[in-house]
Amino acid sequence: MGRVNRTDVGGSGGVTGVPGGSGRGSGAGETGGAGSAGSAEAAAVVGGPGTPGVNLPALRSHNAALVLDLLRMAGAAGISRLELAERTGLTPQAVSKITARLRAEGLAAEAGRRASTGGKPRTVLRLVPEAGHAVGLHLDRDELTAVLCDLTGAVVAERRAPLDLGAGADAVVEGAAGEAEALLGGVSPLGVGVALPGPLDHTLGVLHRVTGFPEWDGFALRDALAGRLGLPVVVDKDTNAAALGVAVGAGSGSGPVGGGSFAYLHLGTGLGAGLVIGGTVHRGARTGAGEFGHQVIQLDGPLCECGNRGCIEVLCLDAVGRGTLDEAARVLGAGAANLVGLLDIDLVLLGGRTVAAHEEVFVRGVGAVLGERARREGGGTAISVGVAPGGARGVAEGAAQLLLAPLFGRGDG
Repeated sequence: MGRVNRTDVGGSGGVTGVPGGSGRGSGAGETGGAGSAGSAEAAAVVGGPGTPGVNLPALRSHNAALVLDLLRMAGAAGISRLELAERTGLTPQAVSKITARLRAEGLAAEAGRRASTGGKPRTVLRLVPEAGHAVGLHLDRDELTAVLCDLTGAVVAERRAPLDLGAGADAVVEGAAGEAEALLGGVSPLGVGVALPGPLDHTLGVLHRVTGFPEWDGFALRDALAGRLGLPVVVDKDTNAAALGVAVGAGSGSGPVGGGSFAYLHLGTGLGAGLVIGGTVHRGARTGAGEFGHQVIQLDGPLCECGNRGCIEVLCLDAVGRGTLDEAARVLGAGAANLVGLLDIDLVLLGGRTVAAHEEVFVRGVGAVLGERARREGGGTAISVGVAPGGARGVAEGAAQLLLAPLFGRGDG
């Protein structure tokens, strides 16, 4: 159904489940005794239709997630057990038990030895990236992007195919399932993350009235795709998925903004925002936050497909359609300025195919509007504006993180 660009994906790995439970504990023992690294994402995965294998006991605790995350961030160079104990606050005995189980499950391996200040050299451990994989699907209005990511978030295989989001649920689900299956090739995945335009209910995996496609309202995409694939599935908005990928540093081991706050603005076939506050994706009480494109800034403006007039989305897309990109960038900047004023964020990242085709124009235009705002207010520093990492597949990579991030205690939100 699409073209494939595949590299070696290694073995099928040993990760076949995700953390269970709820909440986040921080006890000193191996299992912590007060919760797990689970989150809304993890809860959506556990017990999904056709879940393969069993949930690994080594991944049941918050403390194990802390250790896994440090192994992930250490990369190929690895990290010693003593360093793990110092950075997590766990006892050396607890770290030894956790790392022993991670090694037994194939999630961790020795990465050599490091000279010690006294006694025998320390054994250094590393994460085994190929021990688990997740599929990320980006369902845009007219195109599907699918990636297979290892435990570090690195893309090891990719596919693209045309997609008509208005072709009906059966056709879209079958097309998405086919692309996911084409990537797997013997790999046992953690599951499939799906990102697409909102609004939608992230917790239930149910779509609402996707702008321009009202027929999707109420469709249980998560359950339909999970039933078709026999795998756990998590569904989220494209903007939230991309923001999550940036926050956890998909494929790079660390996010570019640390525990900070930023807005990811996605301009492609539509316009939306992903919000990260204090290092966590903000979805809101009904998981509907980030409907950025449908804030009205011109009361008598053109009619938007959402039914309102003068939405940022319709004004921005109209300007793009006319080829007046500077105007589109100023409109996007006006919306970004509203977000900065409301949330006091310190970074705006731009993404989506329209931005990717004209990066300099949009970074310059949005930056100019935010700079003018800072000068008017006085005493403020201009907000940084940049292009989000990941390029054309950034949303798909973020979709894979819907499965991967909870394993490292990074998926809360």
